[in-house]
Amino acid sequence: MAVKDKVFKGKLKQKGIYDYKAFYEFIYDHLSEEGYEVHESLYHDTASGDAKNLNINWSATKTISDYFQFEITLGWIILGQKKIKLNKDGKEVSRDSGTLEINFGATLIKDHENKWKSGFLKVLRDIYDEYIIRSRIDDYEVQLFEEVNDIIATIKSYLAIEGQHTV
Repeated sequence: MAVKDKVFKGKLKQKGIYDYKAFYEFIYDHLSEEGYEVHESLYHDTASGDAKNLNINWSATKTISDYFQFEITLGWIILGQKKIKLNKDGKEVSRDSGTLEINFGATLIKDHENKWKSGFLKVLRDIYDEYIIRSRIDDYEVQLFEEVNDIIATIKSYLAIEGQHTV
């Protein structure tokens, strides 16, 4: 069985105006460009008057080797999302307004192919992890931590730039 080591847990929260469809595509494209394969396990929206709430769960994985894999999870919560009309450069444009929260988790997965799953091999895997490749594991944990922080910084920058150009 694969061994999962949690490396990061955090969230991004922002209330404001954004283009939901463009933002959704931006994050998906950015993760794909970084080498991650993105899977959506949940997309649930509920309407409440003229607003809607959304729950979305993504799992993005990147295979580093036949032994290591990075996994980043994104749990989206969007509350009170409404369509609004704005005047931009003399033209009326449609945008979304609401409270956006994305919860991030990052996990280093060891033996993701389950090659070391039986009793004796599991003991050997533990020895291999602890004594032979310990420094490589530490390096990958740092690399994953930095990657998820870079992704969050990129998302924050996108939202900040989009917010400046919205009005």
